[in-house]
Amino acid sequence: MLKVREGELDQLGLLFERYHRPLFSFFYNRSKNAALSEDLVQNVFVRVLKYRRNFRGDGEFKAWLFHIARNVQYDHHRKWSKRHTENVDEWKDQIEDNGISQHERLVEEEKMEQLKTALQHLDPDKREVIVMAKMKGMKYAEIGQLLGCTEGAVKVRVYRALKELKDIYQGEMRTEG
Repeated sequence: MLKVREGELDQLGLLFERYHRPLFSFFYNRSKNAALSEDLVQNVFVRVLKYRRNFRGDGEFKAWLFHIARNVQYDHHRKWSKRHTENVDEWKDQIEDNGISQHERLVEEEKMEQLKTALQHLDPDKREVIVMAKMKGMKYAEIGQLLGCTEGAVKVRVYRALKELKDIYQGEMRTEG
């Protein structure tokens, strides 16, 4: 990356070869859309080229690259969706159909809708850590690497976000009930 920063732009191809796959996986694990993931990978490398002078070389390139990737993803979601449901439907799909009645299923679906609404009331940062930790099953260490903080800090963020989500959800339940 230091060579790219200094103007040897042909070296960007080597970086693309090395990091295309991990970036694609990063985006695909969040979107489950291969075409979108490819587009977002391309956007990351466009930004790497655009902001190459900002790379100081005092940190790990991979962390800098994934920081850009996170920003690309955030910008994409902000641009293309007015409201983030953040795959709450995945939680819905995880409810097993163990012979539950139609009424019980409707109650569960109503709870999922209330959960979606509660999730929308969270700050985007809190929603993001819940999605990564609970919906995507990422390890706290991985999340910490992406967010640029320690694993312990991620645990605290997830705990606080879940507590706030619970409070919002229970408030929704009280107003409906």
